[in-house]
Amino acid sequence: MNPEKSSKINLLFTSVGRRLELLRAFRRAYDKLKLDGNIVAFDADPLAPALSVADKVYIVPKIDMPEYLPKLISICKNEDIRLIFPLIDPDIFQLVDNRDQIESSGTKVMVIPEKYARITHDKLLTHQFFERIGIRNSKHWLPKDLKTIDLSYPLFIKPRFGSAAKDAFIVKNSDELKFFLTYVPDPIIEELLPGPEITNDVFCDLQGKVLSVVSRKRLEVRSGEVQKGVTVFDESITRDCVKIAQALGGIGALTIQCIMKENIPYYTEINARFGGGVPLGIAAGCDTPQWMLAQLAGYDFNVPPLGQYEVGLYLSRYDESLFSSGNFLK
Repeated sequence: MNPEKSSKINLLFTSVGRRLELLRAFRRAYDKLKLDGNIVAFDADPLAPALSVADKVYIVPKIDMPEYLPKLISICKNEDIRLIFPLIDPDIFQLVDNRDQIESSGTKVMVIPEKYARITHDKLLTHQFFERIGIRNSKHWLPKDLKTIDLSYPLFIKPRFGSAAKDAFIVKNSDELKFFLTYVPDPIIEELLPGPEITNDVFCDLQGKVLSVVSRKRLEVRSGEVQKGVTVFDESITRDCVKIAQALGGIGALTIQCIMKENIPYYTEINARFGGGVPLGIAAGCDTPQWMLAQLAGYDFNVPPLGQYEVGLYLSRYDESLFSSGNFLK
């Protein structure tokens, strides 16, 4: 390390919600590198648990309010923010649509380019993207396609523009399909793959180099977020994830989902942000917070070859209560 190269590095995390573990991982990275800097976090909910572990906290308007963007830019300027990491899907578009305005103050937006962010948001475009770059993906249909298809149940239906597994259902027969086609907003229908489901945490540096791919098998999920999981390794999945990240102009975090069928991965979704289970990959040896901060500080750092992390490491999450007088709500 060359301390003369370093300066105070402040990071901003948007809509932090329950992401305490991720913010704590970044704090440990600051401490390991002996770096000065603030973890700045905001949320529209003053009771968002992860606000309790940030160095500086802001309560912001909801994402769809006109005051949101001016508040975001004000925070970046006032706190001298070096990087912004979005933690929920809606924030991604505020960042990519206003990237030039945000970055004019010296803040770097850690999200893939706007045209690719829109591909990851639209499940149909995601499937078409996979096909275009030669990545195996699940069979899928829009409602207008179903009249000419001989369907085999069970199927899977979800919103074309959804997230967090909201309004996603297994469809067992034609009666259920008829109901869910009216219940699920902008639905896309997919074949139901047998599993298991593998989530892949991919991280790219500021120059777009893929630093790590950590694969983890989902053992239990709640509201779309892993509650129990275990690290696994499949060379073909790692290779596919690198190909996907490079085709997207990868920067920062990507979460790439695939489901296994006869030991072959079929890819289903991409989220252009940190996944909820990324602390498992960090614990397994891919300390992406430390690598990111080291790069910002100008420190030398070593990254293990892709696939070199602890396989068979289990994650089991639990709820923790936080208490406050509530004075800040007044």
